[in-house]
Amino acid sequence: MTSRSRLAVLLAAMFVAMACTPGAGPSTRPSGSAGTTQPTTAASGAASEAPTDGVPTDSSSLGPSGDPSPDPSAGGTSCDNLAEGSTDKLAAICDTGVLRVSTDPNYAPQSFLNDAGDLVGFDIDVAREIATRIGVEVEFKTPSFDLVQAGGWNDRWDVSVGSITVTEARIERLDFTEPYYFTPAQMSATADSGITSIDGFAGRRICVGAATTYLDWINGDLVLGDGSTPAPVPEGIEPVALETDALCAQALSAGRREFEGFLSSSTTVQQAIDDGVPIVAVGDPVFFEPLAVATDKSGPAHQELQAELDRIVRAMHDDGTLTAFSEEWYDGLDLTKSAS
Repeated sequence: MTSRSRLAVLLAAMFVAMACTPGAGPSTRPSGSAGTTQPTTAASGAASEAPTDGVPTDSSSLGPSGDPSPDPSAGGTSCDNLAEGSTDKLAAICDTGVLRVSTDPNYAPQSFLNDAGDLVGFDIDVAREIATRIGVEVEFKTPSFDLVQAGGWNDRWDVSVGSITVTEARIERLDFTEPYYFTPAQMSATADSGITSIDGFAGRRICVGAATTYLDWINGDLVLGDGSTPAPVPEGIEPVALETDALCAQALSAGRREFEGFLSSSTTVQQAIDDGVPIVAVGDPVFFEPLAVATDKSGPAHQELQAELDRIVRAMHDDGTLTAFSEEWYDGLDLTKSAS
């Protein structure tokens, strides 16, 4: 055999060996930049080597459902670390490269449309950061809050980052991360109402958002998920429910007077005051809202997604990201710490 022939045989044997090496082929799961399919090797992922039946050899890589789960210690995004073979909702999100997030387009300063028509605000920044850490782009959906908190989303969006308060009733329909921030629920009165204390709202009509914890409080139905106890409700207070509590401030600004105040988060009340709405904050907060990222209990299997969302929220607390967002949108206030 000539030296040229021997070289050809050697090269052919090398290519055969490479083709038979586990993990040598490219993966099509998106990593890094959202929506972009980039080849990655097994060395860049967190999955343990699996036998031919597809069952991971390391049982510690299994999620709550028994599916392979991400290894957060490996670094990178959630999609970088997602084990092959996962059937969780997280895998579907990584495959599409998009996280569909429901939020409110009229709830400043949490989420609202700026002059350019873009969604901005505290919740918007939180949602974008969560998507970045998962390793995908974000696509915002704007269903009514009533639909979001009711569950049964029918896979129309993946998660809600819309300042949803954790309550016992909602825990039956939604899965929650640990809270990413906390806001005081603040009563406010029209400047000409003469109301100067919480007791002064007795027998008065107060505007609230439909299906909110504010309405639950007035109706005596509020049980917070963190076990804290709301303040007593003034006797005879009558709710006037609009689609969102932000509309209460806008109605007062337009001159409507079918109610003498409104109840919302302190951030929304302060935003209304700053915008010139003729109201004043009254008394101490009537309760403190633990606000969390939510997923639909009745939706596709999402144990791994839920675990990653909770890990990301915890990491954003630990590294100061949430504090920075809060201080940017709430005039230097850090609302990411529980008041209890």
